[in-house]
Amino acid sequence: MTHRLRLSFACGDYDRMRALQDGRVRPEGIDLTFLPLGVEETFYRQLRHREFDVSELSLSSYAMTLDRDDPPFVALPVFPSRFFRHQSIYVNSRSGIESPADLVGKRVGIPEYQMTAAVWQRGIMAEEYGVPVESVRYFTGGIEQPGRPEKLPLDLPDSVRITPLGAGQTLSRMLADGEIDAIYSASQPSCMGREPHIRHLFEDFAAEERAYYARTGIFPIMHVVAVRREIAERHPWVARSLTKAFEESLDIAYADLRYRSALKVMLPWLQEHLAATVEALGEGWWDYGLERNRKALETFARYQHEQHLVKHRRTAEELVLAAASDTFVL
Repeated sequence: MTHRLRLSFACGDYDRMRALQDGRVRPEGIDLTFLPLGVEETFYRQLRHREFDVSELSLSSYAMTLDRDDPPFVALPVFPSRFFRHQSIYVNSRSGIESPADLVGKRVGIPEYQMTAAVWQRGIMAEEYGVPVESVRYFTGGIEQPGRPEKLPLDLPDSVRITPLGAGQTLSRMLADGEIDAIYSASQPSCMGREPHIRHLFEDFAAEERAYYARTGIFPIMHVVAVRREIAERHPWVARSLTKAFEESLDIAYADLRYRSALKVMLPWLQEHLAATVEALGEGWWDYGLERNRKALETFARYQHEQHLVKHRRTAEELVLAAASDTFVL
């Protein structure tokens, strides 16, 4: 009888994971129990309680755990979530913000200082648009619900000015009321589209994001797949077995986007959207692996270090397990 290793895997319900979720792809030697959970629940439960053998994890939160004496996770070169974040900066037009540089000296809401989206947004705003990280005042808390704390403890210099929201306050309401001037976030605040004075900082954000990719070659990575370190060390073969399965599932998702006999996604002009994506980003725009993603990983590591979230600026090899994507050629 062949014994397979049983592992739990918590991850969002994504097209690139669907073949793993429904069993069309099975990792070699592993029975994977797929738990399709929302990212906030997954991150909270894994970072606080380490409930899952394998999980999707915030790139920023994961990288911060590497500063510990006994880091609890090992990341695979697999990236469940990517997102251009220009489109996720929202401003109150009554605050006199006409261009990115007008954010200097303003009040900016962020759900958590350490969250990956905000690290990218602060880094891009500083490097590309002349808005230094320490030139604004940050307000942290829930976008729609009050009481959101940082998931991990922070040790920041006094030059980074952060004010946690008070009881009952939310970032969306504060932006609408003019108590803050902008929001850097992952999700869209409910005041956007409801209040006429709330708008995107970059009105044509798609053009801005395409131009950013043309300059940098970076499609920002938001999340990694992390394995509990004791499992990766006890079973060294697991990392490569999982990575191969994730790559196979990704290939199926690519094929589904190209399928033309019937639409597998409810977008009537999917073919045109796909063609525009390939024209802007090239084939394999979501591909996993270390080398293809080296610049994105090391740019993020630099931003995170510059923003005082980690003690050391890490290389791509220090962030993800290079051996997991290493393979042979026949």
